[in-house]
Amino acid sequence: MMQLKFIQFKNTFLLFVLVLISCGNFSSTKTEKKVKPNDIGINEPQVPQDIEPIIVGANQTENYLPLLNGKRVGIVANQTSVIFKNTNHTENTHLVDSLLALNVNVKKVYSPEHGFRGTVDAGELVASGKDTKTGLPIISLYGKNKKPSLESVKDIDIMIFDVQDVGVRFYTYISTLHYMMETCAEANIPLLILDRPNPNGHYIDGPTLEIEHKSFLGMHPIPLVHGLTIGEFAKMLNGEKWLENNAQCNITVIPVKNYTHNTPYSVPIRPSPNLPNDQSIKLYPSLGLFEGTDINAGRGTEFQFQRYGAPFLDKNSFSFSYTPKENFGAKNPKHKNVLCYGEDLKTVSINNEVSLKWLIKAYNHATDKSKVFNTANFTKHAGTAKLQQQIEAGISEKDIKSTWQKDLENYRKLRANYLIYE
Repeated sequence: MMQLKFIQFKNTFLLFVLVLISCGNFSSTKTEKKVKPNDIGINEPQVPQDIEPIIVGANQTENYLPLLNGKRVGIVANQTSVIFKNTNHTENTHLVDSLLALNVNVKKVYSPEHGFRGTVDAGELVASGKDTKTGLPIISLYGKNKKPSLESVKDIDIMIFDVQDVGVRFYTYISTLHYMMETCAEANIPLLILDRPNPNGHYIDGPTLEIEHKSFLGMHPIPLVHGLTIGEFAKMLNGEKWLENNAQCNITVIPVKNYTHNTPYSVPIRPSPNLPNDQSIKLYPSLGLFEGTDINAGRGTEFQFQRYGAPFLDKNSFSFSYTPKENFGAKNPKHKNVLCYGEDLKTVSINNEVSLKWLIKAYNHATDKSKVFNTANFTKHAGTAKLQQQIEAGISEKDIKSTWQKDLENYRKLRANYLIYE
């Protein structure tokens, strides 16, 4: 009897602690020793005293723990799936660890691209297995099994989706969301989405995907930069009946508090190995297009998506050079150990747009233009075959972008139906 009372007291105390965390009661003070970001963290965002701190969905434990009571829980998660301990977001505990500490019956972790701990290269196989820290089974959602099987969710009563996105169509987490929603709909499993801010959520731009070019790098007729959070995107998937067989997934979104689409947000943990800081995330929609070419976009350096270069770019036109090497997140970067000529963009200012000027410049100053485009892969990234054709035809950036505007205007009207935030 005494042992039962102790267990009840322990669970009550742990719940009280997490509720305090979710309410921001562990905020930093002026006398507190400055805490370094964790090993995969990238920024130390400071919250102005006159602005209410952002509270992500995962921190609002009081709003979702009751939904998990007595349920067998699955979680789509990676290294960004954390509960923050302070308003500066410099300390955290992983969501999975926190729920296990509360005796929530977590059965499995479902791992997106880059893996559960976020250390796998882009495009590299993510293996299923077992988490060494918790012992939980890990089901890979990347590679051959992008869509979870019904067998893999048969012992799940509720699924959680908590992954930091960056708001770009070819960033594959929204494709993982799509497939998980399809499986949950088929298995009649409710999906709980713990929402997080979109650091590129303050604008919409880029070519709209043509459905004949859909792939895991883009499954929906949306612009390259879509301006939605994961929670809003899930609402759009249901509302537009984009899931297979027009299926409807039973979703519950825990919204971010004190957030609008115009609220600046520094992502405190790398959302993937090659997005190390705010500048890389801002430039990613533009430099990510280089992923569909034979031009290196900073992989194999410490300035991923903040530079570009290739050995076949004219060294007389580009004064900057660098040599990609094997490093964290890039075992085999393009042009590994080969001197590349290009541009350093780590201090360039860019806001509210997808810029084509670097891609156009690289093409125009390539010593062998046939080496630039990998047609099929570039088309998957762009979502259209037209962009490559326009660049090769010498059409200006301004004129290319003018061809996007009608689709962007139609999308803005569509997007308005699914907004959770202003």
